[in-house]
Amino acid sequence: FRTKTSALNDSSKRNALIMGRKTWDSIPQNRRPLANRLNVIVSSTFVNTEKNPNIEVVSTFEDAHELVSLGKYKREIENVFVIGGGQIYKEAIESPYCKSISLTKVFADIECDTFFPKINPDIFKTSTSSDIKEENSIRYQITQLERITQPQTSLVINTQRHEEHQYLDLVRRILTEGVFKSDRTGVGTVSLFGAQMRFSLRESFPLLTTKRVFWRGVAEELLWFISGNTSAKSLQDKNIRIWDGNSSREYLDKIGLNHREVGDLGPVYGFQWRHFGAAYETMHTDYTGRGFDQLRSIIETLQKNPNDRRMIMSAWNPPDLQHMALPPCHILSQFYVANGELSCQMYQRSCDMGLGVPFNIASYALLTCLIAQGLDLSLGILSTH
Repeated sequence: FRTKTSALNDSSKRNALIMGRKTWDSIPQNRRPLANRLNVIVSSTFVNTEKNPNIEVVSTFEDAHELVSLGKYKREIENVFVIGGGQIYKEAIESPYCKSISLTKVFADIECDTFFPKINPDIFKTSTSSDIKEENSIRYQITQLERITQPQTSLVINTQRHEEHQYLDLVRRILTEGVFKSDRTGVGTVSLFGAQMRFSLRESFPLLTTKRVFWRGVAEELLWFISGNTSAKSLQDKNIRIWDGNSSREYLDKIGLNHREVGDLGPVYGFQWRHFGAAYETMHTDYTGRGFDQLRSIIETLQKNPNDRRMIMSAWNPPDLQHMALPPCHILSQFYVANGELSCQMYQRSCDMGLGVPFNIASYALLTCLIAQGLDLSLGILSTH
């Protein structure tokens, strides 16, 4: 709540919170007023004796709106949030100024005497829903609803940052906070450990635009993985040359794979996905029925037991690393279903932020989309580490 209602794009401004008298009284006294925000209390009886610049008292909801949008605060208020109670909520969602609603659904039988007003589905539609979470044995879900037709002046001006900013912020963090380390290439790296990004797949696809992502390469390589293929020539025949450097004669000889034919990458990604544990011979070998087919197992589990918590696919197979032209960067993925939505979490041991990360985000998003479509599931989120 504090993060959402305090977030600003312009640090010279602040947000406003509109609330009724009972909501104000429900805030612990040592936390009133809520810091760094203008607290506007709607009450015909409350008297502000504190003379605090962060507190304003008005008689009606309309007065509150005029104060923050048209009155003396209009130039310093960036976002306006209505935080209760029931009557104030009702006036807010029935007003033409309300742009969006952040609704927390609690999945529990709790005796209540105050209720959130009915939301008109002709005016507000669901834009996003979080995964169902649990705290103190109570399950809940946060749903964002947006006004279908926006008025010119909005009471809630809660601009959502585009998800690509996660990527830009992470690049910035690496440059400012990253640790310099030498590496096998002799060039060196600047890195952070354990960073995470989350992208919604519900209404969009995370094809980052900071640099141009080679979409045809993403799609063809993913199909190449799915087929279990380990030949770089199969991609070269489609003018996809992203594996050329790691399958050349010079490179294979350099890493001790002198016996390997040019273009033979060894037991890399697709081989592990489809034939985990099988003994690798050459890129020409027919591996049908050999090893464990992780991808097929995940699809079958999604069909039979979508609540399973062990739907994991690993490309990291330690005994095979010495036989690979390049150990995998994106080493593991886990699939998860909630409320009919398929989500994927992808773990990268190490990856180039400029080249590989945008490519891999698109690749695993596409894989999730393909599986969801094939199994008639809705799309959830893609989480990357």
